[in-house]
Amino acid sequence: MLWQSTPTSGSALFYFETNELGFQPEFLGRLSLVSAIASLFGTVLYDQKFKNVPQRTLFAWIAILGTVLGMTPLILVLHLNRMVGLPDQWFAIGDDVILTVLGQVAFMPVLVLGAKLCPEGVEASLYAALMSINNLSGGIGNIVGGLATKTMGVTESDFSNLPWLIFLTNISGLLPLAFLNLLPGEEEVVKESSEVVASEPEPVLSEKE
Repeated sequence: MLWQSTPTSGSALFYFETNELGFQPEFLGRLSLVSAIASLFGTVLYDQKFKNVPQRTLFAWIAILGTVLGMTPLILVLHLNRMVGLPDQWFAIGDDVILTVLGQVAFMPVLVLGAKLCPEGVEASLYAALMSINNLSGGIGNIVGGLATKTMGVTESDFSNLPWLIFLTNISGLLPLAFLNLLPGEEEVVKESSEVVASEPEPVLSEKE
């Protein structure tokens, strides 16, 4: 959740794509559809490849890869993709797919950990709480990102400092690495989940007369 709370340059990048690159609402709608499909793919990818990876290791690599891959919009902002003949729209689709898959892989361990530690009977409440915290974290990231955008003078028509904004907001994604030790280890998760199961009352069978 700390990773979600780090500042983002999404709002400034949106204005760049619409005002500078001329992306139309129809294309942005298609981009949202592609993102939804990529999110489903991220769920399947986690289940098939990463569900047995220790959480601390997985989150560390996701933070590092997220920071590196989060720099890819710089290619779009600096128009480097055009130098190799790659259209802006195709680059935006590929970039969005990669980052969406990575974000979904990062979120799945939170749900899995919650499922392992959740007592019986409060599953819906726990899921609602996790989603609320996730949305709150994203909101904090957008607010802080908005303040950073204003501080650096990036507006809907002035994108001269947008590359620096993208760089700084992505570097901040490494900050949660300092708190990795707060995550429970695999042995702690197994122990706590066993305690949860042991504490659940056994069903009472009614006797037939």
